[in-house]
Amino acid sequence: MKAYERFLKYVTIHTASSEDSVTVPTTARQFDLAKLLVSELRLLGVEDAMVDDKCYVYGHIPATPGYEAQPAIGFIAHMDTVPDFSGENVRPRLVEDYDGGEIVLGSSGRNLSPEQFPHLPSLKGRTLIVTDGTTVLGGDDKAGIAEIVTAVERIINENIPHGRLSIGFTPDEEVGSGADNFDVALFGADFAYTVDGGCEGEIEYENFNAAGAKIGINGFNIHPGDAKNKMVNALLVAMELNSMLPDETPSNTEGYEGFFHLTDMSGNVEHAELSYIIRDHSASIMDARKATLVHAVKLLNEKYGEGTVDLDLRDQYQNMVEKIKPCMHLIDNAVDVVRSLDVNPRVLAIRGGTDGARLSFMGLPCPNLGTGDFACHGPYEHVTIEGMDTCTDILIGLVKKYADFNK
Repeated sequence: MKAYERFLKYVTIHTASSEDSVTVPTTARQFDLAKLLVSELRLLGVEDAMVDDKCYVYGHIPATPGYEAQPAIGFIAHMDTVPDFSGENVRPRLVEDYDGGEIVLGSSGRNLSPEQFPHLPSLKGRTLIVTDGTTVLGGDDKAGIAEIVTAVERIINENIPHGRLSIGFTPDEEVGSGADNFDVALFGADFAYTVDGGCEGEIEYENFNAAGAKIGINGFNIHPGDAKNKMVNALLVAMELNSMLPDETPSNTEGYEGFFHLTDMSGNVEHAELSYIIRDHSASIMDARKATLVHAVKLLNEKYGEGTVDLDLRDQYQNMVEKIKPCMHLIDNAVDVVRSLDVNPRVLAIRGGTDGARLSFMGLPCPNLGTGDFACHGPYEHVTIEGMDTCTDILIGLVKKYADFNK
């Protein structure tokens, strides 16, 4: 079976996670895909495939006889889709022999256009899978899942020699908790790759350091006619706080540039709340960013009175680069495999994070490989059949590479 055929089935299963839930997983519907994947893996010959009570799927393929001493490698993808755009009733559509131009996305009023997505002409001649404009597609990260399962099928059916292989599928990656309950010991790999987003041939081992900030502002409301030197408008204080931060937002930064991103703001004169995510590849600059926010809160409390502004600032994940550098063969081997397939390898820094960032600090070095997915987290998401085939070939190439690693 081709990867895209599995993908078309997986995306119809609603698996969005939830930022408001305190359960594990955050949504029970993620078990629907997990149970299907366990069944598929067992049918393919992964006899120990299982899903635990927290919705983590694990499976292993024992080493080919004579290859037991080779490194145990793993592949990981996540089952949930982003919670802030609908992942329900996904209706994928194939656009065969794509002409490189604009694609009308159903009756949604949205169009997938080269004007907004300049890479589209480079996909001319391929078969695209697109949405109907009302949902995400789910390529983030069901494309990765489909590629891993398809690689497993080929490895077993084609009797490709290999060391021990580990497969893992996680819940709740999109809400930042995908690695929280991952059992590294049970997974049993020496190192792994997440297969999660990005063009085929992308290889990523640097990501943002990340923190989240929730800010509460307590105002003082009084009749505006009597407000002179008395009223403290929480909304205006919120605007003042934001103006004290550098003008470094996602919309005007790129590459290694970090940012402050105001994700939510609500309230009234009496009380206001703001949520930020803070990102930077540099640990020292990240510390400076957090200190800037702390200092802004201090100044506002000095101006308006202690307790006016409350700050809850929490670290979320770290840049995996320091954990990958001691085992750069993970990157070098991936580059070699990509080149062997006549694809240009692109070693990039992630302007985000993956489960692999957390897992690398849990003792499992885990860079990321692209899936051929574009424009994730919204209605313009799209993948190509050809890109998914290439990504599957990359996984198989890595299995072959590590079967002969240092032999």
